[in-house]
Amino acid sequence: MFSNRKTSVIMSSPYLAWALIFIIVPIGMIFYYGLTDTTGAFTFKNIAAIAQPEHAKALWLAVELAVISTLICFLLAYPLGMILARNKMSSEGILTTLIILPMWMNFLLRTLSWVTLLENRGVLNSILGALHLPQLHIINTPAAIVVGMVYDFLPFMILPIYNSLAKIDDEVINAAQDLGANKFQTLWRVILPLSAPGIISGVTMVFIPSLTTFAISSMLGGSKILLIGNVIEQEFTLTYDWHLGSGLSLILMIFIVINMVVSMLSDQKED
Repeated sequence: MFSNRKTSVIMSSPYLAWALIFIIVPIGMIFYYGLTDTTGAFTFKNIAAIAQPEHAKALWLAVELAVISTLICFLLAYPLGMILARNKMSSEGILTTLIILPMWMNFLLRTLSWVTLLENRGVLNSILGALHLPQLHIINTPAAIVVGMVYDFLPFMILPIYNSLAKIDDEVINAAQDLGANKFQTLWRVILPLSAPGIISGVTMVFIPSLTTFAISSMLGGSKILLIGNVIEQEFTLTYDWHLGSGLSLILMIFIVINMVVSMLSDQKED
């Protein structure tokens, strides 16, 4: 028994070292800088700075765009997940080709491609101009940021929803229909509740990166639209105020913890 325990410790030591260096230490530094001032004295000033108008505006705009992006991803992902699950598509087939393969491309390159598509003299407006149709001017707007978020994070909504739908036994659906439920009632009372864990997982995996992103808003918003992620980035890279940047980061951690708690509660209900 002692030998097995010693072997387990040795085998897990690389992961423990990795977690210590790249997870615990950085989070500890965020807490230290966020709860201290330049003299090292304890303070809540950095966290309270979220109440400042410019910071509060950036936070609530980030929440608004994250909610919109998450909702759009859900509306697109759920029907696709149902189609894939109904036709018993395997992960090695169309699911891999259409969903996984685009994710192999660099995140920044995928986002930059949308700049080329959406800019005022870009590909989309060139096509519209050739067809003598009104041109779209959505680059450097919240709409462009939402487009980038949906494109980049949609696979993270599709996969968990598909996995949940694929686990639903066809006999359960047939039983609901035999008992007189129409298609809408079957969807609302049977399929949706059974796929709730996948929905919650997908919402978490889309909402959190959408809320914390700064690269998408920088490129598609043209640095004219500041989300809370952009504000935090600027505090670290431009003004070098690590204390304020860390304090604002702790606010985002609250949203992350809430999503983690909701996801854990969902998993417990599923068990």
